[in-house]
Amino acid sequence: MASPATPPLMKMMETHMRYLTQRQSVLAQNVANLDTPGYKGQDLKKVNFSDLASAEGQRLSMRTTSGKHLASNNGSGIFARAENRDGFEVTPTGNSVSLEQEMAKISETGSNYQLTSSMYRKFTQMYRSALGNR
Repeated sequence: MASPATPPLMKMMETHMRYLTQRQSVLAQNVANLDTPGYKGQDLKKVNFSDLASAEGQRLSMRTTSGKHLASNNGSGIFARAENRDGFEVTPTGNSVSLEQEMAKISETGSNYQLTSSMYRKFTQMYRSALGNR
């Protein structure tokens, strides 16, 4: 996990990997409830990379030292569930989960995780090389 000395880019990649892990879990739950009457498919709110970058920038900005200062948004709640998303079609039993859509999202999420973890590994190697610790 990130230490206080971890560069912001590395923290953002770690956050993105945690988001993708949680999203994979939610999508798997949708597939598991494919035949459950009345089940509404769920997904996580998308995480915007620029929002993560601005949250890191705000975290390093000036602190409020007076009650008259404006408080900054700390970016909490970025993994909140977007309940009852609209499905491709709704079955007569009220289930809105489409196996094709869920499998496509699972594949996309897995690819994004693989890309992000590969980037994380490369940046770690780059930092080690710059510090002389191969």
